Amino acid sequence: MSLLLPRAGGALVRYEPRRDPVVVAPGGPPVSRTVFSAAHVVADPYADTAPDGPAAVDWETTLTFRRHLWAHGLGVAEAMDTAQRGMGLDWPVAAELIRRSAAEARAVGGRIACGAGTDQLAPGASLPEVTAAYEEQLAVVEGTGAQAVLMASRALAAVARDPEDYLAVYGRLLEQTARPVILHWLGPMFDPALAGYWGSPDLDAATEAFLGIIAAHAEKVDGVKVSLLDARREVALRRRLPDGVKCYTGDDFHYPELIEGDEQGFSHALLGIFDPLGPVAADAVRALDAGDPAGFRKRLDPTVELARHLFAAPTRFYKTGVVLLAWLAGHQDHFTMVGGLQSARSLPHLARAYELADGLGLFPDPDAAEFRMRTLLTVYGVTS
Repeated sequence: MSLLLPRAGGALVRYEPRRDPVVVAPGGPPVSRTVFSAAHVVADPYADTAPDGPAAVDWETTLTFRRHLWAHGLGVAEAMDTAQRGMGLDWPVAAELIRRSAAEARAVGGRIACGAGTDQLAPGASLPEVTAAYEEQLAVVEGTGAQAVLMASRALAAVARDPEDYLAVYGRLLEQTARPVILHWLGPMFDPALAGYWGSPDLDAATEAFLGIIAAHAEKVDGVKVSLLDARREVALRRRLPDGVKCYTGDDFHYPELIEGDEQGFSHALLGIFDPLGPVAADAVRALDAGDPAGFRKRLDPTVELARHLFAAPTRFYKTGVVLLAWLAGHQDHFTMVGGLQSARSLPHLARAYELADGLGLFPDPDAAEFRMRTLLTVYGVTS
């Protein structure tokens, strides 16, 4: 059966779902690139919570989804912005998520890196309080045996006066880390409160400050995760990194070309779009392992239109489309998000996400995905 899908402006377009899903067998981790999927959390739909209340998580389904990613050879980037850090997932629940996921990673032999930030702080924190908050979260992450990702901090962006304040905070943290960490530069398109990070609104000046911190502590930096949606700037940055420091692309618009790389290097990956694309992404990178860059691009290039749609402005609401696709793909039984963020995207946006994902063959059971999409459309008053 076909579906009537709404477009912006009120038009309804008839769509015939695809019937032949892309099937990718589980496999081991890629070897030519280190690849993390930033994974979403599954809300508990039966919890009696408010959007500004404590997050209620369906732990078993959340961990089952991580086992799905590990089975396909991907690493899991845990408690990052894809998991709604600062957008519904509070620090106490994030800490529990980190502990549970790290234990699960040990049990199945999966790779995991976890976000350490400062989101337990109230507004108006001082620089010493920001440092202490980072230290608290870093201790939780490293206490589980997981690799730490030092996330960009709203509190630090609010209180830092210049690049030297960033150097002081990050320098203290890097001096005490148990193992090399990943530094995260999240652009303001993902979080407007992070504008001017590294001490300047000028990206060239911010880059110099960022590189200065890395150079001063290169032995403690495994890599940098860059989420600026600017491929040219990422390439320029990765060419200046010290030997042994990886660049993990967080660019959900240009990831195929950045991961493939050029004659001077390439980016590894830590991407939110690899949550819905997990099996396809792993299969594509294994083509690079086999020396087949054309096969890599053939698999991954067609997915960019979906990624650009999900991450369209306001980019910070991309998680809504990610969770929609997880529901349609059968990874969870409902379309509910912590903080009520299932309402953050319009019906035409969600309908287009379904259409693009279905066209790529991402749904293991296309009939079930169609039924669920039809149910959602009916709730909104679209009948066919």
